[in-house]
Amino acid sequence: MRIAMIGGGYVGLVSGACFAEFGINVSVVETNPTRLSALREGRIPIYEPGLDALVASNSQAGRLTFGDDIAEAVAGAAAVFIAVGTPPRNGDGAADLQYVHAAARQIAEALTGYAVIVTKSTVPVGTSRRIAEIIRATRPEADFDVASNPEFLREGSAIGDFMRPDRVIIGLDQKRPERAAQAEAVLRQVYRPLASSEATLLFTGLETAELTKYASNSFLAMKISFINEMADLCEKLGADVHELARGMGLDTRIGRDFLQPGPGYGGSCFPKDTLALSRIAQEAHSASRLVETTVQVNEARKAGMAGRIASACGGSVAGKTVGVLGLTFKPETDDMRESASIPILHRLAEAGATIRAFDPVGMDAAKPLLPEGVVYCADALEVADQADVLVVLTEWNIFRALSPNEIAKRMRSGVVVDLRNIFDPQAMRAAGLTYQSVGRP
Repeated sequence: MRIAMIGGGYVGLVSGACFAEFGINVSVVETNPTRLSALREGRIPIYEPGLDALVASNSQAGRLTFGDDIAEAVAGAAAVFIAVGTPPRNGDGAADLQYVHAAARQIAEALTGYAVIVTKSTVPVGTSRRIAEIIRATRPEADFDVASNPEFLREGSAIGDFMRPDRVIIGLDQKRPERAAQAEAVLRQVYRPLASSEATLLFTGLETAELTKYASNSFLAMKISFINEMADLCEKLGADVHELARGMGLDTRIGRDFLQPGPGYGGSCFPKDTLALSRIAQEAHSASRLVETTVQVNEARKAGMAGRIASACGGSVAGKTVGVLGLTFKPETDDMRESASIPILHRLAEAGATIRAFDPVGMDAAKPLLPEGVVYCADALEVADQADVLVVLTEWNIFRALSPNEIAKRMRSGVVVDLRNIFDPQAMRAAGLTYQSVGRP
């Protein structure tokens, strides 16, 4: 079997490499010359643990190829996956579908036989049917079906998520049962290797599949905002948010995941998808107040973190050195999209702070987004040198191993604001540090 993957970004590259690992021949189409050159040379333009080895082995085996010719990739493919970007549209938060629509037109011109056109990109409800309209208008004689197959990959663990998924959701045009059955047969063959893992393949209608991605991410974002508000309440009442989260998470109806307090969610999915779902609900004249409030709560939390740091410094960071551990929105990725570090560091710089920062893999991506005066350090301990306050923004594991005594020796004023709760409060205070965390006594 051969498939085409239109788009060599995060979703397209990870998905393409994993499909190739299944034994499928995958042609990845990437039109960005710089990215395409890197992929052909075996250089992975994104950071994802294990992806470089997966791409290298499958490229060497001949199952994974990269090019910029859609016609060549699509010709003879049983399925064509669209995995191009759908960034938020300026002004209203709705997904920008120009790249999806352009891909649909190019695919239509390239089709040589029957194929299932599958949307991997996160798209609003109705997009799959719009893709079908575009293809029919471009090539009325084309033989194809459309499907929606949203991805649920977590940055930092994407390969494991793809290979051992909780579920695979595939939306088909259930208004045309015979055509849906034909498309289902193709996609069952694509995902056949997952049968041994007993992963659930859930076939739904197109609209349901498209909406499920937004609903899932918005619900998880809501859990994060909820536990952040509970952390604030714990601080007021002397409770421990970690014990509270454990007490909640042991209830199987709630679950343990996404109950870790912090400075607010970020990344490529949650901020974009909550905004998009709010817009979808508005256009459908259906209230989505919980999602809208989640967006507002998260933005307010990010903005308020700089104030928390200033309060720990006696009310002002003017003329003080702030050491920052971690810049990316989460560990095990170099993704800076919507990272809490961006608004926090800009506010600190505007308030007169000197900022020293270290991130294991994210500093190159961070530099264009952060204040010009940020000093980027060679390692985590260098960040602490002569710092008045040390701030933890990303919970990289290497930071957990830092010695409280060594931190205390290097700092000018031993104030630590741990916004990810990675350190032991007793050990930090025993080293003479003034330690603050989130939602803990």
